[in-house]
This record gives sequence, structure tokens and C-alpha cells, in this order.
Amino acid sequence: MIKIQQVLFCVALFFTMQVSTLAQEEKLSSTEMEDFKRKVIKHSSGIKSLKTNFVQYKHLGFLSKDIETSGNMVFKAPYLLHWQYTNPYQYSIIFKDGKIHINDQGDKSSFDASSNKMFEKINKLIVGSVSGNMFDEDEFSISYYKNKTHYIAKFVPKSEDLKQVINEIEMYFPLTKLLVAQVKLNESSGDYTKIVFKNQQLNAKISTSDFTN
Repeated sequence: MIKIQQVLFCVALFFTMQVSTLAQEEKLSSTEMEDFKRKVIKHSSGIKSLKTNFVQYKHLGFLSKDIETSGNMVFKAPYLLHWQYTNPYQYSIIFKDGKIHINDQGDKSSFDASSNKMFEKINKLIVGSVSGNMFDEDEFSISYYKNKTHYIAKFVPKSEDLKQVINEIEMYFPLTKLLVAQVKLNESSGDYTKIVFKNQQLNAKISTSDFTN
């Protein structure tokens, strides 16, 4: 069965440069916060499709080195999303027509996202992130910060189910390019998953075959 953590990794949605989490953070004022949210939503509303590569780093306290995997992500508005790991293994997740389709190195399975409240919330967050409607204060307590190079939005789940899986989600947006550059998923254990996006192609031509397992 698919692990919830693997689907949560798809929460990441976007793009390009790695950021240092050691940089000094400053909390946004209410005016800065509203301006930031408005700009992100406006920019994201123009995204009809997206192709991007990613590198994922899984940090586990008992290992001396992070586990590194890589792959690509394809999105087509409004709801088609394909998240694919290509190295060092083959694993893909497709969100299509309210269903989640899994291909684990040839072992395929599908299920209705709405049949499980957890997956329904995750699916909503993923699509909302790509469309720019990610600031759902019914589901998350959200705080906003900035450093010298990035805006940072931190999402703490209100749902007890989600809290069991993830403690906090951090999204980093370059000040000059209001698209998510990095996502960090923090667990209560102190372990975390960091996803860095690279080589993004906005509004590139997308084929229906990109969403076939």
C-alpha cells in the first residue's frame, strides 16, 4: 500500500534554487503578508502548465548522509498532476479525475482520493499549491517570514490526522520570482524531507500521455 509520506512529498509544487535555512528570518508585517499572498495568487493564476525537475533529500537522524532521489513533475490546469521518481528507483503518482494512480516499478494500483479524508486533503493542498490557492487557514495555521533572498510560508496542520504525518511544511519563494523554489517537510521526530526544484518550464506544451502510468 502507498505510504502517506510518499504522497505528501508531492505537496511540493514548483521550481528552482536551493536556500539556506540558516539565514536570519524576519516575520512579515500584516501589510507585507497580504501583499505577498496577493502577488503569489496573481502569478500562479497564469500557470496553465508546468514541467520541472526536482531533487529530494531525506534526512534521518540515525544516518550520516541524507538519502537523495530525483525525478520530474508535470502539471496541467486545473487538476492533472504527475509526480515521478526516476533515480535511483522508478515510482510515480498521478492525480487525475479525482483518483490517485500509483506505478511502483511496474506494480500499478488506483484508488479514489475522496474515499479517504487524508488523501482528499493532500490532493486539495497539492492542487491548491499549483493554482496559487494554497493559503487555506481552515486547514493550516500559517505564518510568514522573509530573509535576504526569500519569502517563507510555514504551514502547521490543524488536522490531527495530518499532524501524525507532518509537523510543519515550509515553502520558500525567491523575492524576485514568486514561485516555490524549495519545500521542506518537517516531522515531529526531527527528521525532514527537503525538495528542491530545477529547470522549470512554465506553460510548456503538455501531452495527455504525460498523465498515463
